[in-house]
Amino acid sequence: MTTTTLAVLVPLLPFLGAAAGLLLGRTAPAYVRPLAVLPTLVSLVLAAVVASRQGGGRAIDAATQLTPTGSVPVDLALHLDGFAVLVAVLVALVAGCVQIYSTAYLRDDPRYPSYAALVSLFTSAMLLVVYSGDLMVLLVGWEVMGICSYFLVGHYWETPEARAASLKAFLVTKLGDVPFLIGLFALAADTGSFRITRVLGAVAHGGLDHPTLIALLLLAGVAGKSAQFPLHTWLPDAMAGPTPVSALIHAATMVAAGIYFVARLLPVFAASGAALVVLAVMAAVTMVGSGLAALAQDDIKRVLAYSTIGQLGYMSGALAVGDRGAAVFHLVSHGAFKAVLFLAAGVVIHAAGTNSLAAMSRMSGLARRIPDAYWTMTVALLALAAIPPFAGFFSKEAVLVAAEHTALGDRHVAPAAAGWTVLVAGLLAAVLTAAYATRLWLLAFRGRGTEAPDHGRQPAAMTAVLWVLAVPTIALGLSVGVIGDWFDGHRLVPSLTTAVLSTGVGLVGGLVTYGAWRHTTALAARVPMGSVVAHPGAEPALVEIEAIEARTAAYGPAGDAPDPADPGRLLLGPLHRHAATGFHLDALYAALFVRPVQAAARLVRFLDREVVETYVRGSATGARWLGTAVRRAQTGNVQTYLSALLAGSLVLAVAAVVFANVNAGS
Repeated sequence: MTTTTLAVLVPLLPFLGAAAGLLLGRTAPAYVRPLAVLPTLVSLVLAAVVASRQGGGRAIDAATQLTPTGSVPVDLALHLDGFAVLVAVLVALVAGCVQIYSTAYLRDDPRYPSYAALVSLFTSAMLLVVYSGDLMVLLVGWEVMGICSYFLVGHYWETPEARAASLKAFLVTKLGDVPFLIGLFALAADTGSFRITRVLGAVAHGGLDHPTLIALLLLAGVAGKSAQFPLHTWLPDAMAGPTPVSALIHAATMVAAGIYFVARLLPVFAASGAALVVLAVMAAVTMVGSGLAALAQDDIKRVLAYSTIGQLGYMSGALAVGDRGAAVFHLVSHGAFKAVLFLAAGVVIHAAGTNSLAAMSRMSGLARRIPDAYWTMTVALLALAAIPPFAGFFSKEAVLVAAEHTALGDRHVAPAAAGWTVLVAGLLAAVLTAAYATRLWLLAFRGRGTEAPDHGRQPAAMTAVLWVLAVPTIALGLSVGVIGDWFDGHRLVPSLTTAVLSTGVGLVGGLVTYGAWRHTTALAARVPMGSVVAHPGAEPALVEIEAIEARTAAYGPAGDAPDPADPGRLLLGPLHRHAATGFHLDALYAALFVRPVQAAARLVRFLDREVVETYVRGSATGARWLGTAVRRAQTGNVQTYLSALLAGSLVLAVAAVVFANVNAGS
């Protein structure tokens, strides 16, 4: 088969698996799991073959007109460059591991067939975004992912948190998608095409008439999809969904789509220095703000959610300084270790019976109960904290090197202000990342108190994939010299300055957090509130639902436990209360947007019920009364009719005379 044929099959197979899984979910449930796993694994193999054939060399393009539009045509086009083929392998790998993991995690869930089908459709949509060479076809995958996320985040619809989170994720991302769609149409109007290669060709020849406006419109959609400030608030709440869904969204789909889109169209954004500065500021605020928020969270999944937001900020920062190779390299390495973190967190939650780090800190021996999750999560946290030689170190250093070169004037793609903004924020975020990674590891695996419950060996489907994903977490860093040519053909080698700085500040952040933990462990004497002890043999999904409900009942929707033994409280001080709530952005948005919209809705409802319906009811009543009066006048007596006719004629005659005299007098 040709490379383009194989590339077509990569997103098509998960789509067909999703359709077959839905059709056979009730009639032949035994086929649901194979239909969920096998098409994704075959898609992974094909994506790897496509990547090997492309080899990081010249891009492969193929297209056929999808439909005549009368103006700008829409083409079913493929564009396979080094970025596309590597990201496709990552998406298929993580999706395959998630599907395997889910077969055990949701083993007895009656809604598993629909869940597995949605995950496959989600995977297919992201692969369509990655391989697409036409912006309109890309938009189809972009929107399908939004719909799938709504259903998957709300999988536990029995809990109000899941229902609210799914609706919030859908609305916030759609809020960004509206200007995004306008920006796509404006871009096509300026360049005359939706084909990515033609758009980039037109930009290279100065064919973009409104670069700043188009770039800012597109950035709004990117901010919503990739959870960047100020549209990032949906991502922490999306943790109400199943843990495998969290891994899929955070590691390889949805949030990665926005970063990948900017990387694909970076010359469009680079045409406007103002847009790059806006992107740099957005990335800086995202990195630092999410790091502070992660340091204050008690729910282990919310810590990882804010961590994802921060790492996406690094990717946006790399794009803001014009280095898409560094951005995509960090996207790929982050996808590997973040998938490990979320899937391992699912094992930890099952073993501990709670999402609460405060409750875990009062359990001893948790690491011995789940050695696979313990070791793989330790490796992934080291990669997250950018400790060499793990992948996160090399990819994060690539971002900081690009920012350093831009700040010092060695690169002229972006303004120096963007470089300094990303560099300073990146170093500060490195301290915070190491701090919250160390805090998570200490609270989860170095607890002191009662012995953790023993639920026996975790299912092999849940532990084996952790080791599979741990391989790229390590290997990507060690092979950076080999795969560097896939990222725009330049070597992603860290410089001595940024390597020493970022690693040094990371170690300082970790050591300070460790000292704070040692200081606060003496305070951990009280009984943990809201902890849930799972029964042996309980399903992980049931444990997670119980943990969500218990955390909400004990601490409210934010789930922030008042634990004085938390080192995050000592490190943040008075800032902790604000950081735990995401700096009150949800409350601010509620005051600025939600409440006014609700008030307007109440006003419209009042006008509809009390004004419009009053007129409708009044017209009906008036017609009924008129009909009654006319009916009563129909007596059948000829004398009465003649009398009424004469009386009416007399009234008309008098009125005519009076009207004539009035006109004559005037």
